[in-house]
Amino acid sequence: MRRIHFRQPSIIPGFRLTFSFTILYLLIIVIIPIAGLFVKTFELDWNTFVSIVTGPRFLSALRVSFVTSALAALFNVVIGLLIAWVLVRYEFPGRKVCDAIIDLPFALPTAVAGIALTAIYAPNGIIGSLFAPFGIRIAYTTIGIWIALVFIGLPFVVRTVQPVLQDFNREIEEAAATLGASRRQTILRVMLPTLLPSILTGFAMAFARAVGEYGSVIFIAGNIPRQTEILPLLIVFRLEEFNYTAAAAIAAVMLTVSFAILLAINLIQVWSQRRFGLG
Repeated sequence: MRRIHFRQPSIIPGFRLTFSFTILYLLIIVIIPIAGLFVKTFELDWNTFVSIVTGPRFLSALRVSFVTSALAALFNVVIGLLIAWVLVRYEFPGRKVCDAIIDLPFALPTAVAGIALTAIYAPNGIIGSLFAPFGIRIAYTTIGIWIALVFIGLPFVVRTVQPVLQDFNREIEEAAATLGASRRQTILRVMLPTLLPSILTGFAMAFARAVGEYGSVIFIAGNIPRQTEILPLLIVFRLEEFNYTAAAAIAAVMLTVSFAILLAINLIQVWSQRRFGLG
């Protein structure tokens, strides 16, 4: 007897409509602006392009942007994992307030954050004045840039790891302890494989946010060429000089390097999911 299959009604509109809207949205918001960026870059001849992207000022800004962003993202992974663990596993007075404070960098304008951090860590600031007698400067150095990037990147790690910790089955930990696993073995061999994809996602998001950060960094960086100048600021300088092709070239290289790093992180994430059977 031939079976009759009835198609389940969909809550949202059909595939063709939603897929078309998705492609249209990506074209207008993402693909066309990026394509325009590279088209503008192609207006340069090869020698001019090479001279721009191999100049000492560009290479210094590239190093400052990507190195400080990577270090800030790595630090946020450690601290963010610890904060997520405390918020999920422990009950204490003011827990919900602490949980809400994590999202403060999302709501606070980046320029306001930069001014506040500069006021605190400047040589005459509350914290900066404590280090000034020892000849240690925080504001207007790469340390200040790193602090600003840690500030704006921390919520990404906490908010990606926290839901995974909340959904983690406590019975698995109890089973591991029953089988003789130490606390360290339980964390490294039982919990970490489950948390690894979310940790990598949090790192990628914090890193991507830090690389393109501008508002919270320009005030505390000092913007000294070849020392504390970041790539977004160098792009702004080129735009103020009406050198749009040079600005596009810098942005294109920055975009390409960022995409390559994020692609590598995503490949590692996919590998970890397959390696530990989480996909």
